[in-house]
Amino acid sequence: MLNQGHGAKVKKLILTLSIVISSTYSQTALEIVKKSEDLHYAKSSYLEMTMTIIKPTWQRKFGMKVWALEPDYVLVYVTEPARDKGTVTLKRKNEIWNWLPTVQKTIKIPPSMMNQSWMGSDFTNDDLVRSSSYVNDYEHKIVGEEKIDNFLCYKIESIPKPEAGIVWGKVISYIAKGSYIHLKTEFYDEENNLVKIFVGSQIKEMDGRLIPAHWEMIPLDKEGNKTIIEYQKIKFNIEVDKSFFSQQNMTRVK
Repeated sequence: MLNQGHGAKVKKLILTLSIVISSTYSQTALEIVKKSEDLHYAKSSYLEMTMTIIKPTWQRKFGMKVWALEPDYVLVYVTEPARDKGTVTLKRKNEIWNWLPTVQKTIKIPPSMMNQSWMGSDFTNDDLVRSSSYVNDYEHKIVGEEKIDNFLCYKIESIPKPEAGIVWGKVISYIAKGSYIHLKTEFYDEENNLVKIFVGSQIKEMDGRLIPAHWEMIPLDKEGNKTIIEYQKIKFNIEVDKSFFSQQNMTRVK
C-alpha cells in the first residue's frame, strides 16, 4: 500500500502530466494555422525584398516593393534591375494582371496560365493567388511533431476542400510550437509525390515580430533550380485602401 506522502506525490505527478497533455492538444490545427498566418501577414503590410532566381546555368535578381491587404489584394512593384523597373503584378481576389512598362500594356493572366511561372521564378501565378487562402481552402489536421532548426514544430497536414479548385493533393506545414513561426511547407501532388518545398530561415525581429527573413522555394523535379526570397523591410498593419489595388494605380505606383 502507498503511504500518504508517496500517494500525494503520485497524484501531483498525474495532475502535472494531465496539464501538459491538455495544453499540448488544446489547440486545433486550424487555430495553429490561423495564429501562424496572423503572425506572418497581419491585416495589411508593406514589404521590401529581393527575389533571386537560380537555374543550373544562370541567376537573376529582382528588387521589389509589395503592398498587401489580406486576404484578397496584393500589388508588387519591381525596383530593379533597370530593364525590369516599373513592372507591376496586381492580384485582386482570384485574378492577376501584369503591367509591362516596356510595351505600355496591361495583361490579364487567363485561367489557362495560372500554373505557369511568375516572373520566371519557381512560384506560379496560382501560388500568388492562393498564398492568402491557406486557412480557409484546406481542412487541417495535426499529424505529429518534428524538429526544424532546433524549433519543435507542429506537423500539420492540410487537404484541399473539394470546392477550392487547388492543384495540390495535400500540403504539410511545420509551425513552431509557442512562437507559431512557419518554418517549412511541403507540397504534394494528387499521387502523393512530394513536388516542392518552401523553407524559411534566418529568424529576425521585423516590425516587432519574429519571422523568417530568408525563404527558399525548391522544386524537387528540377535539379539545381530554386528561388530565394529575402526580406529587407516589413511594416505591418499599414494604412492602405482597396482603391490602391487598381489597374489604374499599376501605372502610377513607385
